[in-house]
Amino acid sequence: MPTLLILMIVGGLAFAYWSAARAAAERADQVGRDACRAAAVQWLDDTVHASGIRLRRGEDGRMGFERSFRFEYSEDGRDRHIGHLVLRGERLVSFSGPLRGTGVMPMQ
Repeated sequence: MPTLLILMIVGGLAFAYWSAARAAAERADQVGRDACRAAAVQWLDDTVHASGIRLRRGEDGRMGFERSFRFEYSEDGRDRHIGHLVLRGERLVSFSGPLRGTGVMPMQ
């Protein structure tokens, strides 16, 4: 019986982790799309790619995951540039990519 309980707890934790990871990827996808739309550049490959995860202490002092993502965009359809963003939970804490409303990329 204790084995079943442990298995259920591990399964619940795995599901919670997977669900939080999916929510973060969907949020990162929306942030990247919005940034490309605002900068009038083309969003490439229709996706973001997870590039890292680490434990970080939030502003409230509690530990949580900080997830890094990358995406690609193009100014003219012939070039490719990489944008990066970092989410702590649902909150965007870092972004580098196309500049809003200018169609110009930041220095990398």
